[in-house]
Amino acid sequence: MLLERERTGVVDAVERLGGMQAQEPRPPFIGLWSRLEGFQPADLRGALHDRLLVRGMAMRATLHLMSAADYRAVRIALDPVMAAAMRALGARAEGLDLDRVLPAARALLEQGPRTFAEIRDHLVSVFPEVDERALGYAVRTRMPLVMVPTDDPWGFPAAAAFTLAEPWIGAPLDPAATGETLALAHLAAFGPASAADVQTWCGLPGMAAVLEGLRPRLRAFRDDAGRELFDLPGAPRPDEDVPAPARFLPEFDNLVLAHADRSRVISDEHRGGLVTKNLRVRATFLWDGFAAGTWTVERTKARAVLVMAPFSRLPKAAQHALATEGERLLRATEDGRAPDIRIAAMI
Repeated sequence: MLLERERTGVVDAVERLGGMQAQEPRPPFIGLWSRLEGFQPADLRGALHDRLLVRGMAMRATLHLMSAADYRAVRIALDPVMAAAMRALGARAEGLDLDRVLPAARALLEQGPRTFAEIRDHLVSVFPEVDERALGYAVRTRMPLVMVPTDDPWGFPAAAAFTLAEPWIGAPLDPAATGETLALAHLAAFGPASAADVQTWCGLPGMAAVLEGLRPRLRAFRDDAGRELFDLPGAPRPDEDVPAPARFLPEFDNLVLAHADRSRVISDEHRGGLVTKNLRVRATFLWDGFAAGTWTVERTKARAVLVMAPFSRLPKAAQHALATEGERLLRATEDGRAPDIRIAAMI
């Protein structure tokens, strides 16, 4: 949906994208604005309040925006990913007994939604001998939870409350969820893709065997390096000369995170500039189908300045197209602030 904005609903769009990483509440709004014709933020907020979309831990043990149906279909398949994330705490998890901690957290959440500060405070009072961070992370990773939306402009406050996923959605998680469901979702969004691409996206090991089992249902290709790529038989595979317009992607967009080989969207020489020291994934802008730089917005009470930091010198045509698209983005997302565009020095 980046070659041309499409007219479809927000739930359908999120499903076609295989979910949207949502470490913060704002980025999915920008990601959908860049992909949907006539996108209205109220449509996304409405789908969250109607419980058609949910925000919870999913691929790579990170927060994602997903349809409730897709969350139900894949969450249990991601249990090994969540367990691996928990093990990464190492010695901090010493003394942690999941068979005691998780029921205590469930009993608290059955009384009503709680922020994680409230959950941790409660668990520390019950298990004072266990590391506070380990207690919170155990609940975050090992219990299927979703965030409760509010009337905030981006759907959630900075400290959102969590609740149990199944009662919120109104249906049980699929106990038969497997890696196959994850692999097919990735190919639908990002194929053709290798087993390493799928595994990088979801965090679940063993994707080579999963794709081998799916081989009769898939198309197979070889890239220039000889790697085998898989795709769905009816998936779109545009010709290389199809024009790709200027687009702005938000922080954490899965387009730049969903492949082991990211050279299809960003050169290896510039890839290191996407991630900050505190592991934020920077917002990027696309020109001719590739990440051409990063962008930020500098705000005052009356003015919003979109600052582009290109990886290399931008052609005049790119500067004009990006400035036009950037001004549209500011008018759509900056709540009446006067828009302005600045191209900074190259990174």
